[in-house]
Amino acid sequence: MGKLHYDETRITDAMNLILERTKRMDMSWDWPCGVAYYGLAEAYEVTKNESYLNFLKERVDELMELGLPVLTVNTCAMGHCLITLYEATGEEKYMDVIRLKTRYLTEEALRFGDHVLQHTVSADNDFPEQCWADTLFMAAFFLLRVGVMTGDEAMVKDALNQYYWHIQYLQDEETGLWYHGYNNITKDHMSGFYWGRANCWAAYTMSKVGLILPQCYLYPQYLEIVGSLNEQLSALKGLQTENGLWRTILNDEESYEEVSASAGIAAAMALKRNPLHIKYVERSIEGILSHVAADGRVTDVSGGTAVMKDREGYRNISKKWIQGWGQGMALAFFCAVLNYDKIAGDGAL
Repeated sequence: MGKLHYDETRITDAMNLILERTKRMDMSWDWPCGVAYYGLAEAYEVTKNESYLNFLKERVDELMELGLPVLTVNTCAMGHCLITLYEATGEEKYMDVIRLKTRYLTEEALRFGDHVLQHTVSADNDFPEQCWADTLFMAAFFLLRVGVMTGDEAMVKDALNQYYWHIQYLQDEETGLWYHGYNNITKDHMSGFYWGRANCWAAYTMSKVGLILPQCYLYPQYLEIVGSLNEQLSALKGLQTENGLWRTILNDEESYEEVSASAGIAAAMALKRNPLHIKYVERSIEGILSHVAADGRVTDVSGGTAVMKDREGYRNISKKWIQGWGQGMALAFFCAVLNYDKIAGDGAL
């Protein structure tokens, strides 16, 4: 099936640098923290380095004591690290918050059409009847993980339904690439760009479904996910730059290379374990390692991005500052690399 070549010491050293820099970030209970701490949780799961778990517990306990914010799709991203904390410690307080988040998503969150989650970032109805690729990471992937962990079949089916309809609304069947968002009121993709990080959210979370869902092949929606991911990764490999990265607008050669999207896309390729993708993953290892600064900051990560109005809107998002999602997705990628030989994969599908 082919072997992935990498320097394990370089990767684990980079991961430890990222951990130490992430510790100094003053992130609150929202999606930037949720993605960053997901990466830290993954790093603990793969390496069993107690420093990752100890920091997560200390900081999450502090944030819980300060009080949770209003629940939205975005704030549910924090649920990922709670799963790791609950499974590692058995402390019921983490499960209580997990239940709070899943109850919100399944019973209270705004939906449209075929029970599709509307993307929400605040208590206001910010984006009426819009679905964004971001929701897959923040909510659908979380629901799937909790459904599998608790044996809640209805929750699993709800999560898979989110994947199914996000694929229908957001993936361009001609190119295999994903749009950032879809407006169900106007029936269009708004500005209609293939945003890099949208494709990261889709590819990464779809690549995880078959690895965590028992007997995944028995679910018709899973077969839709397999087909979608295969088409997407086939398209994405042709858009990788010579530096092993992907651009913030994937098919725009004048757009800058963006590291959080690149990490998520490369991680999906590593998790999928198609041997034809090995050379692309290996290029990404070098590309992403070169963007881990000496102080552990993951560089060239674009800021938070709504569905922008035009090409310049995406191209002009600043990539100067450290971002939680950059830290988290780089860790997720390095974990996928370290775990490459241990993952069974779903190559037969």
